[in-house]
Amino acid sequence: MLIDRFGRKITNLRIAVTDKCNLRCIYCHHEGVECNLGKEMSVDEIGVISKAFYDFGVKKVKITGGEPLLRKDIVEIISSMPPFKEISITTNGTLLAKLADDLKDAGLSRVNVSLDTLDGEKYRWITGNGDIEKVMDGIEAAYNAGLTPIKINVVVLKSVNDKEVDEMLKFFSEYNKNGVNVILQVIELLKLPGLEKYYYDISKIEKEYASKAKKVFVRVMHRRKQYLVDEGIIEFVKPLDNTEFCMNCNRIRVTPDGKIKPCLLRNDNLVDVRGLNGNKLKDAIKKAVMLREPFFKP
Repeated sequence: MLIDRFGRKITNLRIAVTDKCNLRCIYCHHEGVECNLGKEMSVDEIGVISKAFYDFGVKKVKITGGEPLLRKDIVEIISSMPPFKEISITTNGTLLAKLADDLKDAGLSRVNVSLDTLDGEKYRWITGNGDIEKVMDGIEAAYNAGLTPIKINVVVLKSVNDKEVDEMLKFFSEYNKNGVNVILQVIELLKLPGLEKYYYDISKIEKEYASKAKKVFVRVMHRRKQYLVDEGIIEFVKPLDNTEFCMNCNRIRVTPDGKIKPCLLRNDNLVDVRGLNGNKLKDAIKKAVMLREPFFKP
């Protein structure tokens, strides 16, 4: 197992397979890396890196981007991976409808879909002209394919969608009549330059659901809380700016061009593993893990 200098076990891997996207969401932080990185990793390269992390005891992998479904070989990428406990993907959902069944057959366990509003006009504004109907079709297809539980990622924007959480939870409760198939994941906006006026403290929303929850779950990763209510499960993700978040981080990232990224908020300690195999690859992974350091300290 991979354990860093601070005793944090690495059990989750995020692999960005592209930095390209077909939307232009106003808050996108591109997984903390620069865009236009150059040549993306091949299916074989992704498979080799995935296998090395699997051998080290990593249990879950999440495929990200950019928009990972833009890769024409995304089904092959998933097929190339070892049998992790869970393989999931984060997508904007616009291309999901036509791929859901093939992704499931390839070994994908579930999906996270980014959807900040149920209002088509607001959605177009947030995403830079995205089509909400395509996303809805994608969610329906993912549900029918069994890519569940589907997590709907909602970034809360002040005076834009901060009053819509109740409506969204009720809307997706239709999928939860036979068990929890959809989880609403409410995400606090990062205080990125130029977006300060949209920042909204989601603890105000969380208190409301905490008061009426039938049950509360605390996830190992980042100590996130989930609340079971009549409509399903709602989860709250606070910003990446506190010691508790860092203290409970069990995740490591790989960039689209094959570099291990020990911390989302840093780019000065990347470890290039592209083209490495066997012990050289495993030594590089160990090196990257030892470079992990809490970004926010007590």
